Amino acid sequence: MKKLVIIAVLAALVAAYFVFDLGQYLTIEGVKTQVAAFQQANALLVIAGFFAIYVIVTAASFPGAAVLTLAAGALFGVIEGTIIVSFASTIGATLAFLSSRYVLRDSIEARFGDRLKAINAGLEKDGAFYLFSLRLIPAVPFFVVNLVMGLTRIRTLTYVWVTQIGTLLGTLVYVNAGTQLAQIESASDIASPAIIGSFVLLSIVPWIAKGIIGFLKARKVYAGFTRPKKFDRNLVVIGAGSAGLVSAYIAAQVKAKVTLVEAHEMGGDCLNTGCVPSKAIIKSAKVAATMRHADRFGLAPVEPEVPFKAVIARVLDTIKAIEPHDSVERYEGLGVDVVKGYATIIDPWTVEIARNEGGTQRLTTRSIIIASGAEPVVPPIPGIDESGYLTSETMWQAFAQMDAAPPRVAVLGGGPIGCELSQALARLGSEVTQVEMADALLGREDADVSALAKESLEADGVRVLTGHKAVRIEGRTLIAEHGAAEVAVPFDALIVAIGRKARLTGFGLETIGVDVAKTVVTDEFLATKFPNIFAAGDVAGPYQFTHTASHQAWYASVNALFGMFRKFKADYRVIPAVTFLDPEVARVGLNEREAAEQGIDVEVTRYELDDLDRAIAESETKGFVKVLTPAGGKDKILGATIVGAHAGELLAEYVLAMKHGIGLNKILGTIHSYPTMAEANKFAAGNWKRANKPEGLLKWVERYHDWMRG
Repeated sequence: MKKLVIIAVLAALVAAYFVFDLGQYLTIEGVKTQVAAFQQANALLVIAGFFAIYVIVTAASFPGAAVLTLAAGALFGVIEGTIIVSFASTIGATLAFLSSRYVLRDSIEARFGDRLKAINAGLEKDGAFYLFSLRLIPAVPFFVVNLVMGLTRIRTLTYVWVTQIGTLLGTLVYVNAGTQLAQIESASDIASPAIIGSFVLLSIVPWIAKGIIGFLKARKVYAGFTRPKKFDRNLVVIGAGSAGLVSAYIAAQVKAKVTLVEAHEMGGDCLNTGCVPSKAIIKSAKVAATMRHADRFGLAPVEPEVPFKAVIARVLDTIKAIEPHDSVERYEGLGVDVVKGYATIIDPWTVEIARNEGGTQRLTTRSIIIASGAEPVVPPIPGIDESGYLTSETMWQAFAQMDAAPPRVAVLGGGPIGCELSQALARLGSEVTQVEMADALLGREDADVSALAKESLEADGVRVLTGHKAVRIEGRTLIAEHGAAEVAVPFDALIVAIGRKARLTGFGLETIGVDVAKTVVTDEFLATKFPNIFAAGDVAGPYQFTHTASHQAWYASVNALFGMFRKFKADYRVIPAVTFLDPEVARVGLNEREAAEQGIDVEVTRYELDDLDRAIAESETKGFVKVLTPAGGKDKILGATIVGAHAGELLAEYVLAMKHGIGLNKILGTIHSYPTMAEANKFAAGNWKRANKPEGLLKWVERYHDWMRG
């Protein structure tokens, strides 16, 4: 009913505006004609009438508010005119704002809800400041601000008082110009360099205000701490994993004085216990599987001999071969001061380092980046502490002591790490049982992806127990609950791979009051509550990928070093992820499950790899390419999932396309070498094109060809 009433009133006002040609009175000539008559009328009636007209014009978003403001100067003078216009414009703007909110916001949110979430989040935090900025910039039409802000979640009371204050100075300028109305022939006459210059100066006011607010906030946050008068370093980075290394590298390249602190091995988890060793063992396992199934390639299959100690030696050698990329020597050569030891933040500008070789060192620094990474989660299952369990951090050295692969392996967890290790160890000869509490593996992926992952694991001999909850460990047996029944899983090695958690303790965060939840709490610029302390990588979240840590490090280091001039918001729009199963699972953007959860209507296009020439030639036909685009035939890529050989490499084309707004039409029009796996992306685009071909136009084209044949 509210909507109908508002629409009816607006329709009546619009109709009256055109039927009675009211626009003629809202021009400079029209106002000049009426001013003399108004000046002879009763003063209170003129004020009331003018006030009502101004409210109606602004509420209905009619053109002419600027001319009426000039008229206020001519009729009432600077002081009275400014007061009248200030309140009339605020009331009219609020009515327009509320009309937009009641009539349009629900439908706009239903269609663009995800985009508006970020806008509303920003307005909730800094809405008054941004609205104030818009009110002071004359280039932004007054009525546009009213209508657009009505679509957001900004509070009405905030909107009213900011509009009242924000428009005051601009109103004063126009009313003052209106006192000279007799000399003004057109609106452009008030756009003199002096007046335009005054508006430019006014537009700087919000930034000055923001600086003052930032200063006051900083005083509150840093209360109780004494800022050094000078600093030993521009930046201290805690942790030499991917985020820490990149942060230190960037700082050194821009000639900042930077210290990188690492207690253990350079390169962090990825090099020493995660990405690198796991991919090395996956490759060895794949070779073993290829030998076992050589008949797929027309060769005689053979059961491979697996000297497990040699396999693990190769894994460790791979780490050593890559180590120089992340070594102390390399980074010192780049200009980074590398210190091996444990760092503790004493205050927002002081870091104390307990050096590994003995002694302590204190450094003052303008900025700090926390890049302490993450560690495996170990569930509080009865008996687990006595089980001798292994994690991704401890298993490599344990495996190095073994002459053969452990006969029976229980893997707890059905995520990417659990799946990769289960398949690799099964291919190397272990009897593997994988236990996952959820009903499917790779729970973030679509059902067809999870099903294919399970099928692939079972084909390699892994016993997959989904829907099984580990409840206790008795000696060398894991007891899992499945419904009302208990299932015993005996093991010689238990690998816990249920996830990783941020390393938050031991760095002094709790002492100085850095906010932590599951991760270090940061803003969009990766700053903590202290504007000079930043976090990047797994410790900051929201993603636990090496490539995301490197990505965040750029924002953290640039904001830490140059934030006083400009800050950059971390960009998470296009984040790829790969699970290195065989076949690989790679994804970027939305999948079907997430689109359904978010209420996004999508078109799904698939291309099966069993149709691809290169995949057929290499007997790698298991898998598919799946692309999500908006429903309605648009070629914008919302997400892509690829399952198949080299899926991680194939995904890069979609990552690039999404990052730079390239649609499926352009992928289809790009030459892909033949025969390659990358052609799958082109053929997926072709399937989308066929599904969205212009049937009506093609009928006319067919008629044209018929006519051409006579």
